[in-house]
Amino acid sequence: MKSTMPLIAILGLLLSACSPEVGSDRWCAKMDETPKGEWSLNDAKAYAQHCVFEDDETE
Repeated sequence: MKSTMPLIAILGLLLSACSPEVGSDRWCAKMDETPKGEWSLNDAKAYAQHCVFEDDETE
């Protein structure tokens, strides 16, 4: 069992590296395709902040 732990950790890192950065255009598009029932509370909050109420820091 101990020999599989590093493999699982590496696999987790590789899979997380493939997901788009939260708040990016790719992430917003991915969330648009994901059923709302599968969103976590953190997903909904981040979606509202970054995809709905996009903060425009150029003001």
